[in-house]
Amino acid sequence: MKSKIEIQRVEKSKIDSVDFDNLPFGSVYSDHMLECDFKNGEWQTPVIKPYSPITLDPSAKIFHYGQSIFEGMKAYKDADENMMLFRPLENCKRLNKSAERLVIPPIPEDIFMEGLTKLLEVDSDWIPKNEGSSLYIRPFIFASGNGFHASPADAYKFIICTAPSGAYFAGKVKVLIEEKFARAANGGVGFAKAGGNYAAQFYPTQLAIEKGYNQVIWTDDNTHQFIEEAGAMNIFIRINDTLITSPTSDRILDGITRKSILQIAKDAGISTEVRKISVGEVVEAAKNGTLKEMFGTGTAAVISPIAGFGYQEKDYDLPELDNPFAAQLKKQITYIQTNKAKDFYGWRVFV
Repeated sequence: MKSKIEIQRVEKSKIDSVDFDNLPFGSVYSDHMLECDFKNGEWQTPVIKPYSPITLDPSAKIFHYGQSIFEGMKAYKDADENMMLFRPLENCKRLNKSAERLVIPPIPEDIFMEGLTKLLEVDSDWIPKNEGSSLYIRPFIFASGNGFHASPADAYKFIICTAPSGAYFAGKVKVLIEEKFARAANGGVGFAKAGGNYAAQFYPTQLAIEKGYNQVIWTDDNTHQFIEEAGAMNIFIRINDTLITSPTSDRILDGITRKSILQIAKDAGISTEVRKISVGEVVEAAKNGTLKEMFGTGTAAVISPIAGFGYQEKDYDLPELDNPFAAQLKKQITYIQTNKAKDFYGWRVFV
């Protein structure tokens, strides 16, 4: 791969048509995108070009065999116009972990990091500075090679698109503990950020929404007795003053926000446990008053508090706390992400 990145700039930016004070999440797109093709056994020179549709042959294998993976990241800008990323190499590593599982050629770290950095420099004006806003970044790879035969493709596209976005969730959510459907299984692709994982979530989530819930809490595929994830997020459960989260596995995504929150919580003196936690333990804690908090963690929402959950036709409300762990931890991680606090971990990367 040649080190030089080709840049094709838009003739006229559309940024003046965007209301940065009222940004939806992930549906307003910046001027440019990065595109890099894999063909003839190697990744080609990346191109930064105007955001535009992709043309594919109907026989492209993405349409038939689902070789598609992605990441979610954010860029921030502080009051001094410094641009920042949060643990970007972790996203690159996880993208390649997903790639290996789906037999997609790994993206070289230099293409990922140099391409992302240059794209942010080109579209730096698109990074919002409003409180709670950020530039959401979506790197993804999919099979562009053609053929109806069931085998890995011989050509792929790596693309990075960005979208200035406001907060992902507003307020607390009510969730339903899943008793029938499974998000992932042992030996499967649950640990990968594969597009098909999310497509398979939509149906049971829609059933939960029809019952009046916002999201689903996923349980293990075998017994449905152990808590695993919350929607598209990792989940934390506070019983008394201990914060518990499930261990990563074939079924559970190794969330970058998850492991950051674990580290911050430990250093703040909060008792943490990484272990299996049963639905029965959570229900019993809700009944006896020791269940204090539940919240999801992920790039988009950072931390999303859960107000209550349903299980076996019964609803359980969580208490309203004056200074919940969720609020404390969200403040600490977002302050690191946005350069409002000292970064003792080396997670903040300036562009």
